[in-house]
Formats: sequence, C-alpha cells, structure tokens
Amino acid sequence: MKQLVILLICIFTTKSIYAQNKHFITSGVIEFERTMNMFALVKKKVTKHSMENKAYYEKYLQTEPQFRVLKSSLTFNTGSSLFTPVAAKNVHWWYDTPMANQVNIVFSDLKNGTSTIQKEFYERTYLVKDNLRKIKWKITEETRIIAGYECRRANGLMLDSIYVVAFYTEEIHVPGGPESFNGLPGMILGIAAPHENVTWFATKVTETNVEPKNIEPPKKGKAVNNEQMHEEIMKALANQGDHAIVQLKGLLL
Repeated sequence: MKQLVILLICIFTTKSIYAQNKHFITSGVIEFERTMNMFALVKKKVTKHSMENKAYYEKYLQTEPQFRVLKSSLTFNTGSSLFTPVAAKNVHWWYDTPMANQVNIVFSDLKNGTSTIQKEFYERTYLVKDNLRKIKWKITEETRIIAGYECRRANGLMLDSIYVVAFYTEEIHVPGGPESFNGLPGMILGIAAPHENVTWFATKVTETNVEPKNIEPPKKGKAVNNEQMHEEIMKALANQGDHAIVQLKGLLL
C-alpha cells in the first residue's frame, strides 16, 4: 500500500512539473487554408427554379478542378485577433457563390466580447459591429494533430442550423479562430462545415510578439449590426428563388 501511495505521488508530481514547464503561446500569426468542394457548391445552383444552370454545372465538372483553395492569416494576442484573407482570383460568374469566396475581414475583441467585420458582397461593403458570434459547443475526447499541435474536437451549432466540427489546441491560450469562430478553451486550428462543403485548416503557426496597435479593426464600409446586415442580405437575395438560402449561409458563415 505504501508503495502504491509513493507511486501516485510521483505521477502527480511529474504531471504538475510538466504542466508548469509547458510553453503556451499567447501571441503570433497563423496561416490558414480554406478549401471548398466546388463540384458540390456549383451543383447547389441547379434547383427546380434554375434548371438553366445545369449546363454550367456539367461544364464545370469537365473543365474545372473539384477543390478551390484560398489562403488567409490570423494575427492574434491575448486580447484580440484579426483574420485577413489573401486576395485571390475570382470565380467565373457562372459558378460564383458566396461560399466559394472569402468575403470577410474579421476583428475580434476577445476581452470585451465584440467583433468588427468588413463584409463584401454584390459590390457592396459593410462594416458589421456587434457581439462575438455565439456557438453552441460540445467538446469530445477525439484528438488530431494540426500544424504540429495536438487539437481536441468540438462539435458546434451556429446560426441555428449550421453544423460545424472544430479542432482547438490548448497550447495556444487564446479562445479565437479563423473567420468568426471562437468560444473554445484554446485556439481553433481546424474547422469543417460538412454540409456546406467548406473547411479551414491551419498550415503554419508562428509565435511572435504582436502589439495591440498592430491589430486594428477594419474601418471601411456602411456601419450596421448583425440584424441590419441580415436585412440587407435578404433584400439583395429577394429574387434568388430557392438558391437564396445557400447564398445566405455563404454570406453569414
């Protein structure tokens, strides 16, 4: 019995020393890749009210790659983060859909729970100022390695109906992530929205000192809140028929 007690003390002492010595990142830059399954996204444009798009879909299958990959970066410290897309060539208008593009520059004030998002759509620019997005998370025991970091899986529900799978690491002590994803006990390095045919995964993490003055919210665009932004989008999609819900998700995600 005495030997068992000694063994348990050694185990707990070792774990405590390891936790104390483990290095946690609180500031840096993360490079992300957003991957879209264009075959699935273009197919969604073929509905009972837009069968004329079927020919474009069939042409896409024959002439274009299945996956479109876009790059972005997330600059962060303990108090805030700034998600910035890297400029990319536009999709031909026959195949274009909001989900196939990166339409947001996202500043997240993690201390005060607010965000400022510069959103582009239909040649319009908006500046959406509101609270950080609320996501219902359920953390699991599943883990995987992303960009060299052990990440834990969490399943989430956002915007009432969009299911997402996130992988976050506690080695980066910042509750943020790409785009507007947040709210887990560590940095989100991977996100998949399987029903929306899109993923975000980190490819590189660089630890560096980032001063607050180097993370500034965007300033361009018509100022609105989330509710007003939703109204503006619905007006723009009023004549889009049964494909409107797909575009709406792409613009809000």
